[in-house]
Amino acid sequence: MSDRASEASLPPVVQAIRANRRELARLLTRIENNEAAAELAALYPYTGQAHVVGVTGAPGTGKSSLVNALARHYRTEGHTVGVIAVDPTSPFTGGAILGDRIRMRDLSGDPGVFIRSMATRGSLGGLASRTGDLVRALDAAGFDIIMVETVGAGQSEVDIARAAQTTVVVEAPGLGDDVQAIKAGILEVADILVVNKADRPGVESTVRALRAMLDLGHRSERMLHHNRLVKQTAALPDENRSWQPPILQTIAPDGSGIPELATTLTAHRAYLNDSGTLGVREHVRVEIEIVDRLRETLVARLLAQTDPAVLADLIERVTARSLDPASAATQLLSRFDERYGIE
Repeated sequence: MSDRASEASLPPVVQAIRANRRELARLLTRIENNEAAAELAALYPYTGQAHVVGVTGAPGTGKSSLVNALARHYRTEGHTVGVIAVDPTSPFTGGAILGDRIRMRDLSGDPGVFIRSMATRGSLGGLASRTGDLVRALDAAGFDIIMVETVGAGQSEVDIARAAQTTVVVEAPGLGDDVQAIKAGILEVADILVVNKADRPGVESTVRALRAMLDLGHRSERMLHHNRLVKQTAALPDENRSWQPPILQTIAPDGSGIPELATTLTAHRAYLNDSGTLGVREHVRVEIEIVDRLRETLVARLLAQTDPAVLADLIERVTARSLDPASAATQLLSRFDERYGIE
């Protein structure tokens, strides 16, 4: 791994997770339990080296098999690979169902591969609330490639677009009519489109539908799909020079199309660096994350300092239709403002 700091000068937490996979696993558990703020702060300066690849798509498209095949290919090239597989939350235990890890059994035992399943724990958008922090830990641990496989929720699963540097949207033939492929939503976050299970009937129709969607789109707008809070201050490539999402065909079980996908992923990262787009996306991602964390912290602080009896009374009044939810929230905020002298 090029340009990594010398091991002797690294903080203890970084040295530990690079030297011992069990220490890394324990740290990831503490991160998921929101018990690792100090460690995350210590390792943050040693992040930003890995290529973070998001893999998303509807259930049944073969995302796990694709990630498995891609990881095997990267290992043949000597790259280390971290995989974060976001699974649905079990309704009984609250943990990850671990279905993705079952499909990646042939990667077990490889010291150059680390697989972590995590539960969504109620988060929407296809990721868990601590996914970004887990990515940072794997990055600081020295992995060259970090792949994040989303839960497979469908069109609303777009958070991966700002968690990853390159977003791969996986489709498969035979999962619905062609109109499904060109609906607004998940396909708009794609940097690379992959039609997996390309040995199935109907692959030509699926590719044709995806190409029609791309032809209808506007590259300048798609370039900015990460920029939820940006006020268009950065100079980005014009439409003629911007990245055109390619459509690739793969058959994950036998590795067909996987080398071409890996080459395209490398090309996209080079484009991000050469065009300056990577810096713009990182700036936007950080801005959004700070605002999200601020919101989460303030809400938790407000609720912790609210008298449970007051909150219960407001809930009863809203339930009885004598008070609307917006007014109830305003009353809670007013109490908070009075306590801290906020005008």
